[in-house]
Amino acid sequence: MKPSKRALDLVLVVILSMILVLPFSILLIVMIFKEGFPLFYVAERMKGVGQPFHLWKLRTMTVAGQDSGVSGGDKTARITPLGAFIRRARMDEVPQLWNVLKGDMSFVGPRPPLREYVERFPDLYGQVLKSPTGITGLASLRFHDREEKLLAACHSREETDRVYSERCVPQKARLDLIYQKNWSLCFDLKLIWETGTGILIRRFFKGGKA
Repeated sequence: MKPSKRALDLVLVVILSMILVLPFSILLIVMIFKEGFPLFYVAERMKGVGQPFHLWKLRTMTVAGQDSGVSGGDKTARITPLGAFIRRARMDEVPQLWNVLKGDMSFVGPRPPLREYVERFPDLYGQVLKSPTGITGLASLRFHDREEKLLAACHSREETDRVYSERCVPQKARLDLIYQKNWSLCFDLKLIWETGTGILIRRFFKGGKA
């Protein structure tokens, strides 16, 4: 990771931690009373070919014994009412500040993929994952809504996997490689600003998912 990008990440972690510590603590207390434990969802993701790490998120679904694969329409019924709010506000991503602090991720970059897709498309992800993975990114901002609609229409794990593999992976990779080719610190700041304003607009004005 470039030193300037890492420096930006560390500055943002400090600033956001100070801003979010109180509302996040309150949210955790509400979760304990309304949802119970566990509070966090920890899952393996890849930051490079052959480089797994543990991604942290707030739990937004009911606990299932066998929970694997991409989230599609087959998992929608498991999203709790509080979880739906947490997703709209993007508070489920806050624990990833820990991943950024550790250096597993950056604020901006391709979303860290599941091992099964990296192993299925090694050449593609070998290129995409030359960029540090991120909490947000060009693909997240430009393709997220389309991806949600495509996967929401899926009714089984097999259908979700097929649609994600055939229609989402190539489009997201194309955008991630455009980001990689055009990377600059100013580009990162632009995408961070776009992410923040997008969350506010969707949460308070449109009532949709961020």
